[in-house]
Amino acid sequence: MSAYIHETAVVDMGAAIGEGAKIWHFCHVSARSVIGSNCVLGQNVFVADDVILGNNVKVQNNVSLYTGVVCDDDVFLGPSMVFTNVMNPRSHVNRKNEFRQTHVKKGASVGANATVICGVSLGCYCMVGAGAVVTRNVPDYALVAGVPARWKGWVSRAGQKLDFADNNTAVCSQTGEKYRLCNGKVERVED
Repeated sequence: MSAYIHETAVVDMGAAIGEGAKIWHFCHVSARSVIGSNCVLGQNVFVADDVILGNNVKVQNNVSLYTGVVCDDDVFLGPSMVFTNVMNPRSHVNRKNEFRQTHVKKGASVGANATVICGVSLGCYCMVGAGAVVTRNVPDYALVAGVPARWKGWVSRAGQKLDFADNNTAVCSQTGEKYRLCNGKVERVED
């Protein structure tokens, strides 16, 4: 199965598009970008040069992925969420040599209309609430929300809220997976 590219999408020569990817209406994928297998780019998505998307990344409508954005496998980017790539933009000052990398790690989810300021890292399986403004790194499995985004709790790989008992362990209500909280970090406990 090859990639599906809607007739209104523009995919520049040189872009790497993975097997099974779907690129929908009015998208623009730039020449030096990499789109992994089974990715879905919703309507009106822009992917700049040097953006890398791992496998199975879901990008909802109206998201722009600017140079410096790297998403690992299984990332979800909600409708109209925003990435930046320059800390102090000015229209009359060329700052293309100052783009900062934003790393979205495996399984992370970013809610609709959230803004992620460049230079931060979103941890594995973290969840960013709709409308949040992320100005600093988010730990693995953390739930953050608000403006600016603040820690609100912990979530499992399935996105279920984790309730850590007195012994610093929690179980996902959906999957039964076990998690441990140690020194402010959450890790999944392998069976």
